[in-house]
Amino acid sequence: MPRVAESHVMVTRPATVNVYEFIAVSALRTQQLLAGCTPRLPGDHAPMVMAQMEVAAGCVVRADVTSDAPRQCRWQR
Repeated sequence: MPRVAESHVMVTRPATVNVYEFIAVSALRTQQLLAGCTPRLPGDHAPMVMAQMEVAAGCVVRADVTSDAPRQCRWQR
């Protein structure tokens, strides 16, 4: 049986979050992390895994398009 490295993490989507929304928000957060934004959770994980962990923990949620919230990264419009 193959061994799973300790660095591999399985992120479980919360039942309250729509599958499509989880994937879309995670992908956008991954882009932010790759652009240099600071992770909101502790740990040394790949940007994709960290983004999924943040969305699952509720640290990152879908924003309202009309929101006047400050931008986190330079690439955001």
